[in-house]
Amino acid sequence: MDNSQHTPPRGFSAERIGLRAINGPLVVVDGLPGTGYEEVVTLTLDDGTTRQGRVIELAGTKAVVQVFEGTQGLSRTNTRTAFSGKPMRVALAKELFGRVLDGCGRPADGLGELFPETYGDINGMPINPISRVYPREVIQTGISAIDTLTTLIRGQKLPVFSGSGMQHNALAVQIVRNARLLGRESNFGIVFVAMGVKHDVAAYFRAAFEHSGAMRNVVMVQNLSSDPVIERIITPRVALTIAEYMAFTHHMHMLVVMTDMTAYAEALRELSSSKGEFPGRKGYPGYLYSDLASLYERAGILQGVEGSVTQLPILTMPNDDITHPVPDLTAYITEGQIVLDRALDKAGVYPPVSMLSSLSRLMKDGIGEGYTRKDHAAVSAQLFACCARVQDARALASVIGEEELSDIDKQYIAFGRQLEAKFLNQRPDEDRGLLDSLDLGWSVLSLLPRELLDRVDDATLDEFYRPQVTEEA
Repeated sequence: MDNSQHTPPRGFSAERIGLRAINGPLVVVDGLPGTGYEEVVTLTLDDGTTRQGRVIELAGTKAVVQVFEGTQGLSRTNTRTAFSGKPMRVALAKELFGRVLDGCGRPADGLGELFPETYGDINGMPINPISRVYPREVIQTGISAIDTLTTLIRGQKLPVFSGSGMQHNALAVQIVRNARLLGRESNFGIVFVAMGVKHDVAAYFRAAFEHSGAMRNVVMVQNLSSDPVIERIITPRVALTIAEYMAFTHHMHMLVVMTDMTAYAEALRELSSSKGEFPGRKGYPGYLYSDLASLYERAGILQGVEGSVTQLPILTMPNDDITHPVPDLTAYITEGQIVLDRALDKAGVYPPVSMLSSLSRLMKDGIGEGYTRKDHAAVSAQLFACCARVQDARALASVIGEEELSDIDKQYIAFGRQLEAKFLNQRPDEDRGLLDSLDLGWSVLSLLPRELLDRVDDATLDEFYRPQVTEEA
């Protein structure tokens, strides 16, 4: 019998010696019969060190392998490549809370190895759409602009659109510290994902979580700017696999905060370029939409399962361009967005949430009597309407001067100042209850004459409207 023709059963390690080609983070190697997409590969160098990769393309007898740690130092003649026959998996256990992992799910906090209860495929399991449950329960973030106007619902995917240099990192920390299900004690946990961040930013996140005591309920997965860019592609998949395990095995309600999705998309663009694929808009691959969807759609609530996965991805818009491919495609997939405004940021308003650009498409079915408070929808609608009138009045004032405005427009100008100073603005360490935020919304609305509040019915106005005199009057 010719042993050279014998093929080991798939599922057992089998080796190839030598590489056909090396191109950036990719290597081309002779595959084995039965080699599959996403299969984990171990590359052993001359000095005995190993690197991990995965099969991302098959062409005839050749397999293209994405090497997570990079290809520097690999030899085309002596590198040994072992095919595992299995997709990439991550160690899973309840003890992951309080731990810091690298982009591949390995311990990065110096606290020792993990003792996994099981292992999970980082690509997740397909969810039957029929088994999904419509989200209706509010997750309170402690931030008035979010809880009142763009309410986060359990099982939702609600991204934050920011700009370079703005305070999205502080906002992420505040949300992680404050987030909880409204109105009831629950088994609540957070997976925090940092992609392409500098060492000082990663240290800031960890120190902030530890100082506030939130770290005990957080699993932190980080891919630093000095880590391999290609590793960044699997980082959110590792984090989502952990969240799904906690949600659907341990029945926890998990919030996954991912920053920065633009860094992830840029890593995907680099990989696509290395593969020689035709670029799409701004050089991103044509499958950017479906790739992002494969991440975002791993959020939701399943029928008959107590746990849930909610996503809050954060992305920076290059040049503050909301039509850039990453925010543009993200907005198509997700259920709304929270947009941070640079003008508010420069004015010292924190968090600088742009009310008129932000929305939560699921909040309408998760607020009101029986969920938050019966006046929630009315307060939200009236604040949006008045904010639009403020924008109109400010635009007119920039042309004719504030002194020439009508009395009503001057009232809206004064209202706008108080809206930003008292309602939107809050301390980064402040945790406002949702009911307190609603009361604060009424306090600001009561600066306007009752007849201008045309989005609220008379019965609600009778109960909550308390006319006030502006400080400028």
